[in-house]
Amino acid sequence: QVQLVESGGGLVQSGGSLRLTCVASGRDFSSSGMGWFRQAPGKERLFVARITWQSHKYYADSVKGRFTISRDIIKNTVDLQMNSLKPEDTAVYYCAGDRSSFLDGGRYQESDYEYWGQGSQVTVSS
Repeated sequence: QVQLVESGGGLVQSGGSLRLTCVASGRDFSSSGMGWFRQAPGKERLFVARITWQSHKYYADSVKGRFTISRDIIKNTVDLQMNSLKPEDTAVYYCAGDRSSFLDGGRYQESDYEYWGQGSQVTVSS
């Protein structure tokens, strides 16, 4: 059974930083892309960042220059370093894994991913 488990969320003041970690088990994601999405209250789940199996990185315009996605293929983890946080970054953040291996390029839709974590709350106070 494939599981993705996020951690590292919490409450932070505007301008602060948080680091989210997603630990994958039950499947080796070293040859697959992984991503982060977020969902604010009352809104749809939106793409945040993606890292491919070749470590190409893609970001939503709203987080470019502030967020950095990275991965550790040995540990089977993907991280999201979030700096200069703003109140509008407040959301539940979800880790996601590709359906198949060796998929490259940007993949920005929920339907592009097969595996999902349970989410981690990030709250940024003003």
